[in-house]
Amino acid sequence: MVVRKEKKHRRGERSYHGSHKKWRGGGSRGGRGQAGRHKHKWSYVVKYEPDHFGKHGFKIPQNIAEDVKIINIEDLNRIMENLLQKNLAVKEGNSIKINLKKIGYDKLLGSGVLKQSLIVESKYFSKSAIKKLESAGGKAVIIG
Repeated sequence: MVVRKEKKHRRGERSYHGSHKKWRGGGSRGGRGQAGRHKHKWSYVVKYEPDHFGKHGFKIPQNIAEDVKIINIEDLNRIMENLLQKNLAVKEGNSIKINLKKIGYDKLLGSGVLKQSLIVESKYFSKSAIKKLESAGGKAVIIG
């Protein structure tokens, strides 16, 4: 195989890439990657990424943010027998009464089909959940 002697000879030496700094460091290229975005690469930022710097939107502080645990109607149907066995749900006539706070939930959502009449006590309800509870002969009781 033919080998270019000069290339082979100078491989890894300082002279092959000009100054010894030019091969390894980022100095001859204006820094590595995103370096210099507020300085000499500013025109690129202005043209292609105008929203790169600065504040955007806000985050709710963690001491104010409320972590709401949700459950769907279909999930309640699935765990109903289990709740009755553990006395976390109580039969009242034709309905079953459940306190969502006792089972670790804050909000009832309306996904799924309601199989029986439920009286649900909770802090929050979605509109569809209230509608489904009332159409099945149940009730949504808001507790604080």
